Amino acid sequence: MAFISSGYNPAKPMENRITDIGPQHFTKFLPPVLLKNKGAWDYHEIIEPGILMHVGLSGDKVFTVRAGAARLMSVTNIREICDIADKFCGGHLRFTTRNNVEFMVETLEEAKVLKADLNARKFAGGSYKFPVGGTGAGVTNIVHTQGWVHCHTPATDASGTVKATMDVVFEEFQNMRLPAPVRISMACCLNMCGAVHCSDIAILGIHRKPPIIDHETLDNVCEVPLAVAACPTGAIRPTKIEFQGKQVNTVAVKNERCMFCGNCYTMCPAMPLSDKEGDGIALMVGGKISNRITKPAFSKVVVPFIPNEPPRWPKMTKVIKQILDAYASDARKYERLGDWANRIGWERFFEKCELEFSAHLIDDFRDPAYYTWRQTTQFKF
Repeated sequence: MAFISSGYNPAKPMENRITDIGPQHFTKFLPPVLLKNKGAWDYHEIIEPGILMHVGLSGDKVFTVRAGAARLMSVTNIREICDIADKFCGGHLRFTTRNNVEFMVETLEEAKVLKADLNARKFAGGSYKFPVGGTGAGVTNIVHTQGWVHCHTPATDASGTVKATMDVVFEEFQNMRLPAPVRISMACCLNMCGAVHCSDIAILGIHRKPPIIDHETLDNVCEVPLAVAACPTGAIRPTKIEFQGKQVNTVAVKNERCMFCGNCYTMCPAMPLSDKEGDGIALMVGGKISNRITKPAFSKVVVPFIPNEPPRWPKMTKVIKQILDAYASDARKYERLGDWANRIGWERFFEKCELEFSAHLIDDFRDPAYYTWRQTTQFKF
């Protein structure tokens, strides 16, 4: 009744509605050709690295130029992207989930002119602002988390490791000469707001030490029940201790149960987890989401720990290049990295990639759901 008395008409829910609250409907921002053919596309092709063509059932064509971009952008950078869209695409553009920016034009000639323009834009130091690529059988742009720039629980940096890695594999981003697509992802801690659980190559920041408890301030800045409840393994319990001659409410951590996730620090800033010697990087390989040829797969750990070495992370980038080169030279056409490792055997994978194997890398976890759940469209009755 309150809504009706205020003038709301249930029969006409859009009447007099305020529309500047929240995002506008996405169809308002689609290029006309995409809006016309929405849900009615016939096929698409990759014309050359960085240029795609989509053809609708109506016969309409749209050409897309894909350029790699950063996840964290300055206002100046965004304005330049918008200027490019205004100049070439009628003000339309879109971002992909892997931090690429895509510009849509009507003809192949326009797409090639746009590609040349994007590749010609460089920073003062000579690096590309908008490198074109990331399509087909090459290395995609790296999807990553926030790292030291913004997040409170990182074990390593995100932007730094991604920049260092892409500098090493940049030629494969610009070309399509690998056996199959290679998707690289990065998460700066195992809470993993990246896609490292299902990528061909994954960079994962890991903590190796339990949280440090600041008993003096914990009861003043934290709600103890929240800190206890935040732990997924039940490693935290409330306790009282003598501290500087007085009894204080605090918590205790059972170290052997701690999985170093940092959830407690999220709830309680008096339980920091970061540690210069304990934090570093693990590398994982073999994951994928695609159903093509084989079913989706989780990534497997192949390097349990690499120390943080900012700003260029030389040991990490060297190992990633070893893995990529071994895969490129030995895998069959259309074979994803994990499929290649499964075909030759993981023992041979470690030999070919010149990686050291340890008992920590044995993947022996199995749950009844692992065998019984429908994990893919590729199953038999």
